[in-house]
Amino acid sequence: MSLLTDTTGAHPSQPAAGTRPRGPRESRLSVAVATGFLVVIAVYMLLPVFWLIVSATKSQGDLVDSFGLWFSDFHLTDNLRALFARQEGVYLPWLLNSLLYAGAGAAVGTLLSAMAGYALAKYRFRGRELLFSVVLGGVLVPATALALPLFLLFAKFGATNTFWSVFLPSIVSPFGVYLSRIFAAASVPDELLEAARIDGSGELRTFFTMSLRLMSPAMVTIFLFQFVVIWNNFLLPLVMLQDDRLYPVTLGLFTWQSQVSRDPSLQILSLTGSLVSVVPIVITFLVLQRYWKAGLAAGAVKS
Repeated sequence: MSLLTDTTGAHPSQPAAGTRPRGPRESRLSVAVATGFLVVIAVYMLLPVFWLIVSATKSQGDLVDSFGLWFSDFHLTDNLRALFARQEGVYLPWLLNSLLYAGAGAAVGTLLSAMAGYALAKYRFRGRELLFSVVLGGVLVPATALALPLFLLFAKFGATNTFWSVFLPSIVSPFGVYLSRIFAAASVPDELLEAARIDGSGELRTFFTMSLRLMSPAMVTIFLFQFVVIWNNFLLPLVMLQDDRLYPVTLGLFTWQSQVSRDPSLQILSLTGSLVSVVPIVITFLVLQRYWKAGLAAGAVKS
């Protein structure tokens, strides 16, 4: 027996049972600085939301006279009643319009983006890279630059002041196509597609039964981005619509806010309406986040 062998039979290089190898220790100063920075960022992001919640619970008089960042008498219930009763209940159609524009537009836009990105990633054809370069160029074009050309185009066909004048431009997402191509190239194996073709599966069937499931994390991401972008869209409805019954909630609240000088009560209604308009976005994120995380975790596990 070697003299270097430990009497316990354990190898000298192995750590004792129950202990973990120590890595580089973080200094208390670095932890404190990082924590403080994150706290400052969190306060910066959440302070407007807190102010909105506090303001929506006040009356019009308390909104002007009391401290803006703390509660006063609770009037949220009265504000909600007044909100949904104003102008024969026009706020509810505005809210439903936004849900329709954002929900249906995001769903259709996500499907189109997934199909386009999948085709660019998995099929080889002449001009593919040129087409993808055009898509990337579309990502860089701001939406404000397209509002006037879109208005002139829809006016040519007499389609302004209609549901379609806001819905159709909303389903186009160059960023969604870009993200779908990147994700399809990484998550959909070519061997799987070849096996499906050998088994006699058509291209559409393969896409809808297999590829879409593999691309689900990207599709959830695209849907969330599209939903928020369409929900917050203001300039396009402003240019396209004249009938207030077709307004989304963003444009409707803007019209109320612009009339505050003539009717001060619209200020508290605009704030309450803004708070209510945040609820669908929060619900959408809470509902979809588990599918998002589950899909990302499944894609990160290597077999």
